[in-house]
Amino acid sequence: MQDNKPKLPAALTDKEAKRTTIILEPSERQFIEALISAGKEPGIKPLISKMLEIYRGMMIHDWRYPGEYYCGISRVAFVNVELINILTQQIPKDKHREVGTRMGDALKVSIQATLGVDASKEEHWPAIFERLKVQGFGDLYLKDKFLLLKTPFIHDCDIWKGILEGMLNVELDTQNAVPPLVFEIKRPKSATI
Repeated sequence: MQDNKPKLPAALTDKEAKRTTIILEPSERQFIEALISAGKEPGIKPLISKMLEIYRGMMIHDWRYPGEYYCGISRVAFVNVELINILTQQIPKDKHREVGTRMGDALKVSIQATLGVDASKEEHWPAIFERLKVQGFGDLYLKDKFLLLKTPFIHDCDIWKGILEGMLNVELDTQNAVPPLVFEIKRPKSATI
Protein backbone atom coordinates (compact mmCIF):
# COMPACT_ATOMS: atom_id res chain seq x y z
CA MET A 1 0.00 0.00 0.00
CA GLN A 2 1.36 3.41 -0.93
CA ASP A 3 1.53 6.26 1.53
CA ASN A 4 -0.38 9.19 0.04
CA LYS A 5 0.86 11.77 2.56
CA PRO A 6 2.72 14.68 0.97
CA LYS A 7 6.48 14.42 1.44
CA LEU A 8 8.27 17.32 3.07
CA PRO A 9 11.72 18.38 1.88
CA ALA A 10 14.50 16.87 3.97
CA ALA A 11 15.39 20.32 5.36
CA LEU A 12 11.89 20.64 6.81
CA THR A 13 11.89 17.20 8.43
CA ASP A 14 14.99 18.04 10.45
CA LYS A 15 14.02 18.73 14.04
CA GLU A 16 15.92 22.03 13.96
CA ALA A 17 14.17 23.39 10.87
CA LYS A 18 11.40 25.81 11.80
CA ARG A 19 8.83 27.74 9.83
CA THR A 20 8.52 31.41 10.65
CA THR A 21 5.88 33.81 9.47
CA ILE A 22 6.84 37.43 8.93
CA ILE A 23 4.06 39.97 8.66
CA LEU A 24 5.10 42.96 6.60
CA GLU A 25 3.44 46.32 6.35
CA PRO A 26 2.17 47.07 2.83
CA SER A 27 4.93 49.65 2.29
CA GLU A 28 7.60 47.13 3.39
CA ARG A 29 6.22 44.50 1.03
CA GLN A 30 6.13 47.05 -1.83
CA PHE A 31 9.74 47.97 -1.12
CA ILE A 32 10.83 44.32 -1.20
CA GLU A 33 8.83 43.62 -4.35
CA ALA A 34 10.43 46.66 -6.01
CA LEU A 35 13.91 45.32 -5.14
CA ILE A 36 13.03 41.93 -6.60
CA SER A 37 11.43 43.45 -9.74
CA ALA A 38 14.49 45.63 -10.32
CA GLY A 39 16.72 42.55 -10.09
CA LYS A 40 18.52 43.88 -7.00
CA GLU A 41 17.36 40.87 -4.98
CA PRO A 42 16.57 37.38 -6.28
CA GLY A 43 13.69 36.79 -3.84
CA ILE A 44 12.40 37.39 -0.35
CA LYS A 45 14.06 34.32 1.23
CA PRO A 46 17.57 35.21 -0.08
CA LEU A 47 16.99 38.81 1.06
CA ILE A 48 16.09 37.70 4.60
CA SER A 49 19.08 35.33 4.64
CA LYS A 50 21.40 38.16 3.53
CA MET A 51 19.96 40.48 6.19
CA LEU A 52 20.61 37.84 8.87
CA GLU A 53 24.17 37.35 7.63
CA ILE A 54 24.77 41.12 7.80
CA TYR A 55 23.21 41.18 11.27
CA ARG A 56 25.57 38.43 12.43
CA GLY A 57 28.60 39.93 10.70
CA MET A 58 28.13 43.50 11.91
CA MET A 59 26.61 42.87 15.33
CA ILE A 60 23.70 45.17 14.56
CA HIS A 61 22.37 44.43 18.03
CA ASP A 62 24.78 47.18 19.10
CA TRP A 63 22.89 49.73 16.99
CA ARG A 64 21.38 52.62 18.94
CA TYR A 65 18.96 54.05 16.44
CA PRO A 66 19.21 56.59 14.96
CA GLY A 67 22.80 57.16 13.99
CA GLU A 68 24.80 55.57 16.76
CA TYR A 69 26.40 52.24 15.99
CA TYR A 70 29.15 50.39 17.85
CA CYS A 71 31.20 47.52 16.53
CA GLY A 72 32.80 46.18 19.67
CA ILE A 73 34.48 49.15 21.36
CA SER A 74 34.52 51.34 18.25
CA ARG A 75 31.81 53.73 17.15
CA VAL A 76 31.15 53.47 13.44
CA ALA A 77 29.76 56.22 11.24
CA PHE A 78 28.50 55.93 7.69
CA VAL A 79 30.58 58.54 5.87
CA ASN A 80 30.92 59.26 2.17
CA VAL A 81 34.22 57.97 0.81
CA GLU A 82 34.70 61.36 -0.86
CA LEU A 83 34.77 63.03 2.55
CA ILE A 84 37.38 60.59 3.85
CA ASN A 85 39.55 61.21 0.80
CA ILE A 86 39.23 65.01 1.15
CA LEU A 87 40.36 64.61 4.75
CA THR A 88 43.33 62.40 3.85
CA GLN A 89 44.42 64.87 1.13
CA GLN A 90 44.98 67.45 3.89
CA ILE A 91 47.61 65.28 5.58
CA PRO A 92 51.16 66.12 4.45
CA LYS A 93 52.39 63.40 2.07
CA ASP A 94 55.37 62.59 4.28
CA LYS A 95 52.99 61.75 7.15
CA HIS A 96 50.67 59.37 5.23
CA ARG A 97 52.39 56.14 6.30
CA GLU A 98 52.72 57.32 9.92
CA VAL A 99 49.02 58.27 10.07
CA GLY A 100 48.13 54.92 8.47
CA THR A 101 50.20 53.05 11.05
CA ARG A 102 48.38 54.81 13.89
CA MET A 103 45.05 53.93 12.24
CA GLY A 104 46.22 50.30 11.91
CA ASP A 105 47.19 50.20 15.59
CA ALA A 106 43.70 51.45 16.51
CA LEU A 107 42.10 48.85 14.21
CA LYS A 108 44.19 46.13 15.85
CA VAL A 109 42.76 47.05 19.26
CA SER A 110 39.22 47.20 17.85
CA ILE A 111 39.62 43.79 16.19
CA GLN A 112 40.97 42.30 19.40
CA ALA A 113 37.99 43.63 21.36
CA THR A 114 35.40 42.76 18.70
CA LEU A 115 36.55 39.45 17.25
CA GLY A 116 38.75 38.37 20.14
CA VAL A 117 41.66 37.52 17.84
CA ASP A 118 45.26 38.63 17.49
CA ALA A 119 45.54 40.47 14.16
CA SER A 120 49.24 39.66 13.88
CA LYS A 121 48.49 35.94 13.49
CA GLU A 122 47.99 35.04 9.84
CA GLU A 123 45.45 32.31 10.62
CA HIS A 124 43.05 35.06 11.80
CA TRP A 125 43.40 37.20 8.69
CA PRO A 126 40.46 35.67 6.73
CA ALA A 127 38.02 36.57 9.54
CA ILE A 128 39.58 40.03 9.89
CA PHE A 129 39.45 40.65 6.14
CA GLU A 130 35.80 39.58 6.04
CA ARG A 131 34.96 41.98 8.90
CA LEU A 132 36.76 44.85 7.17
CA LYS A 133 34.94 44.07 3.91
CA VAL A 134 31.54 44.15 5.65
CA GLN A 135 32.50 47.48 7.21
CA GLY A 136 33.36 48.96 3.80
CA PHE A 137 37.17 49.09 4.00
CA GLY A 138 37.54 47.13 0.77
CA ASP A 139 38.20 43.57 -0.34
CA LEU A 140 41.44 42.24 1.15
CA TYR A 141 42.97 38.98 -0.02
CA LEU A 142 46.10 37.04 0.89
CA LYS A 143 47.71 35.38 -2.14
CA ASP A 144 50.94 33.60 -1.25
CA LYS A 145 53.15 36.39 0.13
CA PHE A 146 51.02 39.22 -1.29
CA LEU A 147 48.19 41.27 0.18
CA LEU A 148 45.73 42.50 -2.46
CA LEU A 149 43.26 45.28 -1.73
CA LYS A 150 40.43 45.86 -4.17
CA THR A 151 37.99 48.77 -3.86
CA PRO A 152 39.76 50.54 -0.96
CA PHE A 153 37.74 53.26 0.77
CA ILE A 154 40.90 55.39 1.09
CA HIS A 155 42.70 55.85 -2.20
CA ASP A 156 46.19 56.64 -0.87
CA CYS A 157 48.62 53.71 -1.05
CA ASP A 158 50.96 54.97 1.70
CA ILE A 159 48.10 55.32 4.17
CA TRP A 160 47.02 51.76 3.38
CA LYS A 161 50.56 50.48 3.73
CA GLY A 162 50.67 52.02 7.20
CA ILE A 163 47.20 50.70 8.13
CA LEU A 164 48.10 47.14 7.13
CA GLU A 165 51.54 47.26 8.74
CA GLY A 166 50.11 48.63 11.98
CA MET A 167 47.13 46.28 12.11
CA LEU A 168 48.85 43.05 10.99
CA ASN A 169 52.27 43.77 12.49
CA VAL A 170 54.14 43.12 9.23
CA GLU A 171 56.54 44.99 6.98
CA LEU A 172 55.28 45.51 3.44
CA ASP A 173 56.77 46.44 0.10
CA THR A 174 54.44 48.20 -2.34
CA GLN A 175 54.05 46.34 -5.65
CA ASN A 176 51.11 48.29 -7.10
CA ALA A 177 50.24 51.77 -5.81
CA VAL A 178 46.85 52.15 -7.57
CA PRO A 179 43.78 49.99 -6.93
CA PRO A 180 43.92 47.11 -6.77
CA LEU A 181 46.70 47.81 -4.30
CA VAL A 182 49.29 45.05 -4.00
CA PHE A 183 51.76 44.71 -1.13
CA GLU A 184 54.43 42.06 -0.71
CA ILE A 185 54.81 40.80 2.86
CA LYS A 186 58.50 41.15 3.61
CA ARG A 187 58.48 39.87 7.21
CA PRO A 188 56.73 40.27 10.53
CA LYS A 189 57.75 43.42 12.35
CA SER A 190 60.31 42.81 15.04
CA ALA A 191 59.08 43.30 18.58
CA THR A 192 60.03 46.62 20.13
CA ILE A 193 61.14 46.80 23.73
